Formats: sequence, C-alpha cells, structure tokens
Amino acid sequence: MSQSGFDIGLDDATQAGVYKVEAADLAPLAAAARDAGLMVRRIDLEGCRDKAGLLLRVATTLDFPTGWGRNWDGLLDALRDLSWAPAPGYVLAIDGIATLQAARAKELETLVEVLADASHWWAEAGVPFWAFLALDSAPRAQGRAR
Repeated sequence: MSQSGFDIGLDDATQAGVYKVEAADLAPLAAAARDAGLMVRRIDLEGCRDKAGLLLRVATTLDFPTGWGRNWDGLLDALRDLSWAPAPGYVLAIDGIATLQAARAKELETLVEVLADASHWWAEAGVPFWAFLALDSAPRAQGRAR
C-alpha cells in the first residue's frame, strides 16, 4: 500500500496507457503516482483552441528541449525520449480540454493517439507511461480512451 492509502499499480507498464477520468480524479491519481516514484506533470489545456496552442502547452509543461519539431511527429519523438527528465515512469494528468474537445475534436483525437503510441513504446522498455485525460463526459470508472 502506498503512502496515499491505496496502490493501484501505476508502476505496471503493461497496464499503462491513456485513460479518461473525471477532473476530481486527477489529484488522487497524481498523489498515487508520486507515491509510486513516478514523475507527474499536470498539463492544463484550458483555453487551447488549436493544435499550435496544444503543442506549445505540452512542450512548455514537459520542458521539451529546443528544436523538438512543433508538430505531431515531433511530439511523439519528444515523448519517447524524455532523456532530459529521467524517471522510473511518467504520468501526465491532462485537464481543461473542454474548449479543445468542442472546437477541435480531431486535434484531441490525434493527441490521444500520440499519447497511446508513446505509452506502448515505453511499455516495451518496461517503463510505465500514463496519460489521464479529464473529460467532462468521462464515466466514473477508468477506461482506455482508444
């Protein structure tokens, strides 16, 4: 059992992936991830209305190195690297996507695909990479976003 009072297996790379959650679930998930020794980054996409804003917000929050590409392929490459932020595993807690979901559903879909690809890549190396997306319409139980 972790210090947060529960162990949900966040250190298991085979279970990692992209999950839809309620916004209220992000803080407890982040606490459990920190207890498991994983690096946690909260990405607030509130107000992001396009791909450029979304990519910039992710890159800034994760402190991507200069020259990372600023496109979907560059995002995937950077998420697969993370050599500037070594950790035994990673958790991205993503909030504030209502505007993006309403205005740019395709960009949100592509983001989910990129996150899932990164998670699969890390799982092959035995490293958990989780992305929790707080969606307004998310059911209480966790489920794969794809």
